[in-house]
Amino acid sequence: MDPAELDRMLKGLPMPTDPNLILGYSSRDDAAVYRLPSGECIVQTVDYFTPVVDDPYDYGAIAAANSLSDVYAMNARPLFALNICCFPRKLPSEIWGNVLRGGAEKAAEAGISIVGGHTVDDPEPKYGLVVTGIVDPAKMWTNGGAQAGDALILTKPIGTGLITTALKNEVVTASEAGEAIGAMKELNRSAQNVLADFEVHSCTDITGNGLIGHAAEMVEASGVGM
Repeated sequence: MDPAELDRMLKGLPMPTDPNLILGYSSRDDAAVYRLPSGECIVQTVDYFTPVVDDPYDYGAIAAANSLSDVYAMNARPLFALNICCFPRKLPSEIWGNVLRGGAEKAAEAGISIVGGHTVDDPEPKYGLVVTGIVDPAKMWTNGGAQAGDALILTKPIGTGLITTALKNEVVTASEAGEAIGAMKELNRSAQNVLADFEVHSCTDITGNGLIGHAAEMVEASGVGM
């Protein structure tokens, strides 16, 4: 959804006032962050979308990796996940079983379990995860800490949206899109582990709004230019 349209929808809603809520939706960050009595923080995000590839297993794996990326972008450790399944009954259940298998195996690769979820009958399929994680607030990354002079580092290639659109319109084949599909299935955990050894001022997960859209959110949240 267009960010400006989303802002209009949210306008007038009561803002959260819980003092333990570290991050809500006001900063458009990748996840909500809530302080626990122990001092650690729970990180929670939800992300799902319509199929971007034809293969059900790959679709499930891509959707799961995408959902987990929001947690990694906060420098958090995922704990468990829930499925969000919007599947049309008219198609064979084996298809959706493969979607779920792709998601479950990607979650297992991340070291977590999918412990439940919710399903609805929907003519347009959608799949994704609610992911819950945990983070030390002193080590947490947000989209609002960028400083003048910071280098912008991408952990994955951009342009996958163009390739998946071309795939849908049969401009390219699945084989030709193989490199992009592989990148979308890759977890951002390795990038998180590498970056954890450096002084990271700000981080975000580039998805639906693209590089420019998410960069604009970082600029606004950080009070810097680009």
